[in-house]
Amino acid sequence: MARYTGPKTKIARKFGEPIFGDDKSFEKKNYPPGQHGNSRRRGKKSEYAIQLQEKQKAKYTYGILERQFRNLFVEAKRREGVTGEVLLQLCEARLDNVVYRMGISPSRRGARQLVSHCHITVNDKVVNIPSYSLKPGDVVGVREKSKSLQSIAESLGNNSSVYEWITWNGDKKEGTFVTIPERIQIPENIKEQLIVELYSK
Repeated sequence: MARYTGPKTKIARKFGEPIFGDDKSFEKKNYPPGQHGNSRRRGKKSEYAIQLQEKQKAKYTYGILERQFRNLFVEAKRREGVTGEVLLQLCEARLDNVVYRMGISPSRRGARQLVSHCHITVNDKVVNIPSYSLKPGDVVGVREKSKSLQSIAESLGNNSSVYEWITWNGDKKEGTFVTIPERIQIPENIKEQLIVELYSK
């Protein structure tokens, strides 16, 4: 399973926001990485550079590599609706993202690992494909054998996030992907129109 495994704080500093979640190192150095740190004079970015950075931010945020991300864009373009919004909705419907949103894991990277290690079920069947696309009404749960895992219990205990398109049953350790979220409901700070412009060149 291909995924980004490099330094997270360096990437977060590049975009100027903690895209991988809480990061104490980012809080200490919330300026771009590089030898000269904050004192380096940075020229005005070109239109292409701004669009490319937005695409990279989206890819790192959702943990998707280039080929997969481009395939999602092609799928978004094919579907009805605003292409940029549909692209983010496809990212949100990924199984690893929903596991993260439900609080089963504190990060998307951790959620991806839980899925690939067969700890997660969809409609009572084990699914080990992080990119599996959920449909409204699908029930995502923790596999019976995995419900006692300390990492899952700690993550659920620390989770306070509530999303309108997801319901969660703490007793059963399962939740429902109720509906595809509207753009206004997706909290990620991504300018999806710039990504569309980049791919449309």
